[in-house]
Amino acid sequence: MVNVPTAVWIDENGSIVRPPDVLFADDKFKEFHGIRSEPYLAALRAWARDGKLPMPADDVRRYQTAPDAEQQLARAEFALAWALHQRGETEAAEGHFLRAGELAPHDWTIRRASMPIRGLDPMGEPFIALYQEWVAAGSPYYKVPRLE
Repeated sequence: MVNVPTAVWIDENGSIVRPPDVLFADDKFKEFHGIRSEPYLAALRAWARDGKLPMPADDVRRYQTAPDAEQQLARAEFALAWALHQRGETEAAEGHFLRAGELAPHDWTIRRASMPIRGLDPMGEPFIALYQEWVAAGSPYYKVPRLE
């Protein structure tokens, strides 16, 4: 998972029927992210009520992406940073938080999640800078097609 919020639809058998994607339950921040909630809510209702799968199984597999080596290393750096921070080694932790962000610059679960741990406002200037970087990179979300 590289973004917050992320939704994964899993059926009663434990099978993923819609891969990780950015979905919202309402339109509260639609002006910010540009994603309408209603198409997803309608698809969710159709799946729950009628058993209508949101996409074919082949598409589900195609749109699930495993982390590459850099993303895995970024997650390890983040975990190390968090462990160091919990031990009070904040200076050492900071270097690993920064390295994790360098390895996975558009992974919001790494970049934004580290903000409050590091004493940064996750809704303030550091967030705005992260958001602007992300937009400049083409707003890389998951590759799952948008419902409209």
